[in-house]
Formats: sequence, structure tokens, C-alpha cells
Amino acid sequence: MLLRMSSLFVRTLREDPADAEVDSHRLLVRAGYIRRAAPGIYTWLPLGLRVLRKVEAVVREEMDAAGAQEVHFPALLPKEPYEVTGRWTEYGPNIFRLKDRKGGDYLLAPTHEELFTLLVKDLYSSYKDLPLSLYQIQTKYRDEVRPRAGLIRGREFVMKDAYSFDIDDAGLEASYQIQRDTYRRIFERLGLEYVIVAATSGAMGGSRSEEFLTPTPIGEDTYVRSAGGYTANVEAVTTPSPAPIDFADAPAAHVEDTPDTPTIDTLVAVANERFGRPDRAWTAADTLKNVVLALVQPSGARELLVVGLPGDREVDLKRLEASLAPAEVETATAADLATRPELVKGYIGSAALGENAGTDAKGAPLGVRYLLDPRISIGTRWITGANEPGRHVFDLVAGRDFLAAGQGGAANTVEAAEVRAGDEAPDGSGPLELARGIEIGHIFALGRKYAKALGLTVLDKNGKATVVTMGSYGIGVSRVLAALAEAHHDDAGLAWPAQVAPAHVHVVATGKDPAVFEAAESIATTLSSRGIEVLFDDRPKVSPGVKFADAELLGVPLVVVVGRGLADGVVEVRPRVASADADAPQAEQVPVADAPDRIAELLDALLPS
Repeated sequence: MLLRMSSLFVRTLREDPADAEVDSHRLLVRAGYIRRAAPGIYTWLPLGLRVLRKVEAVVREEMDAAGAQEVHFPALLPKEPYEVTGRWTEYGPNIFRLKDRKGGDYLLAPTHEELFTLLVKDLYSSYKDLPLSLYQIQTKYRDEVRPRAGLIRGREFVMKDAYSFDIDDAGLEASYQIQRDTYRRIFERLGLEYVIVAATSGAMGGSRSEEFLTPTPIGEDTYVRSAGGYTANVEAVTTPSPAPIDFADAPAAHVEDTPDTPTIDTLVAVANERFGRPDRAWTAADTLKNVVLALVQPSGARELLVVGLPGDREVDLKRLEASLAPAEVETATAADLATRPELVKGYIGSAALGENAGTDAKGAPLGVRYLLDPRISIGTRWITGANEPGRHVFDLVAGRDFLAAGQGGAANTVEAAEVRAGDEAPDGSGPLELARGIEIGHIFALGRKYAKALGLTVLDKNGKATVVTMGSYGIGVSRVLAALAEAHHDDAGLAWPAQVAPAHVHVVATGKDPAVFEAAESIATTLSSRGIEVLFDDRPKVSPGVKFADAELLGVPLVVVVGRGLADGVVEVRPRVASADADAPQAEQVPVADAPDRIAELLDALLPS
């Protein structure tokens, strides 16, 4: 295959696009791989499409080798299946909804659990048909509020989604492990570093899920790891609840004047100044901070929620949303607070919250819904607001003075507090480290949620109808391409791994001498005849500087420069590697007659066996 720059549909840019936030976005646009069509929506140009198809090919080969069979669903789907599973509502504003000319409701598919389930229901009816694994590679759509980072967070994206169907949980476990191993092979073949972390199932449901993340400072996901091997997305980190403390001898709660203390810092300062204690100073960790938030349901319904947590912690909205999916969580507005005058800003206390506030004449709770951090365990003592300006309650005991988890069923714990470096891993394997990554894959043990809702059953060995159990396995194909660009570049441009590059070799003819172009043509066509993919810069009136800059920007793994060295019978072969790679092979001068063999030899070393 021979691509000629003189006729290739590509225009490289010298300036970064104004909306580019990350390197992959900046370089993919500048190198002419993609072009922005609308916010979060991109056109694939010839070079970009070649890379995308190579990523898809690796995914297909490994999925096929794992025994999965490829299908292809439409992207335009009817409302009814999603209404049956509840996701027409649960997705809220995150899906594109539309009507046909007859008024029928449709959506642009964000994912296809319902359609896969119905397809198997339509065609299979016996346990003898199982296990079964199906997959597709298809464009998906989500109405992102803030599309960002180019292909990493878009409104239209290419995804591989697969589903397994088994008769029982043991079968699901086996299918899940097959897919997990397949993902490892896919990312290893693509040359993409990854970590596997425990994750929340969220609105997808299921008993287990794991994410495959590629580490990068620009990643949207924060994950943790310990020296003992614990890994998890921060949304899935659980907080060990301290053992109950005997509070029989604890002093009674008492309200004290604490003027001008609307913040934790000011409260701690006044507590130490006026109510100092002999054993140690008060700290923010001794205070119970009650944070007012707004819970927004997919239907648009809005309710206030208060989260109680130690004053030295902040609420992590993503962690809280993972616990409360499919609802979204926002910081409460002034208008929200105005509906609840009993919540005195800066002095909110547990007495006004949840069932602590009592009930009305009809038995309805008066207080705002109240959720507690697991650290607020029975017997722990706190300073918190007294629901009056300038006043706080001291020696407030959880389980005695207000309801904690397990006390009357009135309050529940919730994972909402930020996870910090140095926190102990939930499994006791050591302190946690924090890192960031891009989610490139996610696997779920779905169980029977969708099969039950949509009536997918088969007859078991005894002729009894049994609900099928399912797994779901996704890879963000276009996001993987962006992740590869993030991992393989330098300031000058991209540096693709050979197995996904748009071509294997970039032959650059420099200068004006016809002999240079003839020699470059000969090398390019010889390589192409051997099945090597060649990008040939045959542009006659473009300066060497521009050609070299384009070669670095485009990122083809081997660059062959045919120029002044031709007078001495040599060409230069340059590996295109990121400049930070100190161990990278260096450029070498190769006799013209030996160039095709030497280039093929170098390429064999670059391509995975």
C-alpha cells in the first residue's frame, strides 16, 4: 500500500486548535487525523480512519479468538425496550431523543443491552444454546453536558460492546474471566499500558464490575493503589467504619456560643480558644460538617440532601453520584436553601435533619434527607451546628443524640467523602496512592437485571424456564486511539506504535534533484510491493523543513530521508520515537541498495510478533 502526500487528503496545521485542552486532541487535529464538526463530534480523515480501523482490527481478532460472534445493531432505536428497563427515564438528559414524522419516540443508542437481550430472546430458547457471546463495534451517542478533550469525552464515539449469556452464575463467572483475559491481550497488543481497578456498577447494575484504565495525568478518572495490590476507582473505595464506642460515660451534649464561626477553620479556632481541653487541641476532624446538596433525578425532580462527614474532609460529588445513581448531585443553590429556613447556613446541625427532626401530624418526616459518612459511627463524639447563628453543639454522640447507621433505620451511610493519599486501603494492604487515568474498558457481571425485565428465559435441563444471566463488556475504541496518542507523542508530534500507525514507513524526498525523487520512488514502491505500508512525501515544491516537521507531526514509526546523502549512495533511516525515550534507536545511514532490506528488518523488530 502506497500513500502519496501529493494527493493524500490531508492538511497539517502549524498552530494548535483553540479548543484543544489535551495533547491528543491538539496533535490529532494538527496532523490532519480528525476535524471538528461540532462540540464533541469529529470527522475522521483518511489517516485517522486508518488508525481507527487498525485498533478495531485488534479488537475484532481477539474477540473472535475468544469465541464471541460479531453482530451489528442500528444506532437509531425505539423507545419501548428502554422504557421497559427504566433507562428511558434513568438516562435523563444524557441521551439524544427524537420523534419520527408519526410522533414515535426514538433515541440514538448510548449502549445496546436491551437490543442484545431481545435478539437472543427472539432466537434462543434452550440451555443447549448457551453459553453465547455476541459483540459489535459501532458508533454510540451521549449528550454530554461538557464535551472535552477531543475524542476522550465526546458526544459521538466508537465503542465495542459485548454481551455474554449463560444459564447460571458459574457460567457468568467463566464468561467474565474470558472477557477479562481478552481485554488484557487487546491492550497489550495495542501497546497501551493499563491497570485493572474495582469499579461501581452504577445505573448499569450487576454484582461486579472492573475498569481498565490507562495511566495519564490528564485522565478524568482517579484511582487508588496500595503496595499490597489493592486497586480501585475512587468511586468504588469503601471506608471501613470504626467499631462502636461505649458512650455510657460520655458527657451530655451542650450548646455553646461560638460567634462568627461559619467555617470549620473559624470553629476550630474558637473551640480551642474558649473550650480548650487538656489532652489535645481540637481539630477539623472533631467537627461534623453537614453539607447541603441537591439531588436531581432523571425526571428532573429536585430534592435537598445533606451529607454529614468529618470537617477535615470534602464531599467528592463523583463518589456520591456513584452511590446514588442514576440521580445527579449538585451543590445546593441559594434558592434551594431558601426553601428550608431551618437550615442555618454555617451552623447546620443534625437535629434539623432526617428523622432527627421528627415528623409532622401525618407522620411525614420534617427534616431534609440525611446521609452520613461511615466514619460517623456509633459512640463517636462531635462538634456540630446548633441550627442557630453563632452556636454549636459540643459532645454530640452518634447513636445517642442523633441517628447513625443502624440506629432505627433512619439514616444511612454513604461513600461521599474524598479519598486522600495515605488513607488506609479497605483490605488493610497499606496506605493508598492516588493516580489518574483514562477509562478504556469496563466489564460488568450484569446478572439477570435486563434478562428479567425483558423476559429472556430458556428451558433448563429439567424443562423449567430459567432467567438467563448476562455480562457486559465495553471498550471505547475511539477513546483508545486518543489514549495511544496521549501515551506516544512529544512536543513535535505523534509517535505511533507500528501496529496502529497509519503507515509503517514514511519516505521523504528532499531537495529538487530529480535523482532524489527517483530513488525515493524506487524505495517506496519496493517496500510497498513487499506488503509494507508506505507514506511517500513526493511533494515537489515543499521545503525539507516543512517535510521534516510533517513527518514528526504525523508520527509514522520509520522515516526514510532521501536527500543530500544520495550523492554518497546512502539514505537516512530515522525511527520516529518520542524525544523523551532515551533508549530509542538512533538514526542510521544505509546504502541505497540495502535500504529496503534494512527497513524491513527494523520494521519486523517494531511490530509485535
